[in-house]
Amino acid sequence: MLSITFAAAISAGSARAQPVEKAKSMEAPLTYEVVRAKKPVRIDGDWNKSDWKKTKSITIEKYMGAIPPFKPAVEAKMMYDNENVYVIFRVKDRYVRSLVQEYNGNVSGDACVEFFFSPDAALPERYFNLEVNAGGTPLIFYVTKPWTGFQKLEADDIKQIEIAHSLPSKIDPEISEPVTWTIEYRVPLTMLKKFSNVTDPKPGVSWKANFYKTASQSTNPHWITWSHVDNAKPNFHLPQFFGTLIFK
Repeated sequence: MLSITFAAAISAGSARAQPVEKAKSMEAPLTYEVVRAKKPVRIDGDWNKSDWKKTKSITIEKYMGAIPPFKPAVEAKMMYDNENVYVIFRVKDRYVRSLVQEYNGNVSGDACVEFFFSPDAALPERYFNLEVNAGGTPLIFYVTKPWTGFQKLEADDIKQIEIAHSLPSKIDPEISEPVTWTIEYRVPLTMLKKFSNVTDPKPGVSWKANFYKTASQSTNPHWITWSHVDNAKPNFHLPQFFGTLIFK
């Protein structure tokens, strides 16, 4: 989520959402075992295909800020091979809108799924934030210090991320009725290595990461995390609360 829109999104969301539930304290960060793909994964957005059938999913269900009237059901899965990491999200949703179509635009205002990950095991506070709206448009920065130290990836690098989306690239007007949508992508390790040292995935290696869902400018604004973030206001850029990916 971008800092220039963050305060406005919170203000708009607070007026329409229900009272804040008391946050759980001292909640331990989560772990997820990432299995090796048996073969290169075809990127088509199909949650039910054989590549993902036996892969355990995680549930993104911990709310930051106000609890929305409608709670999306959000799951994600991840795999890897020697060249790539693969991620797929499935969202059972309502109030879906997706307007942004330019790289590194404010996709978090739309219905959006996000994967923040630290591929350098020696520097877990440095991370990529890969945010993809329901129309398949990405934002990705390499962050060395939240809000002040970051590098925006350029189009030539972003195009190396193969993305599939189940909904149209632009969704307007908002879909208010129930709808299920998916985002799937392949991130090449060689592309990441242009910006960060990468501890290559293999059995025994760990990365720090978190998975998120947001739609800050919808009529049902929300900020949801996988690993608990202990912060009063919605803020995904807190790597101290990342969970752990354990490669198997």
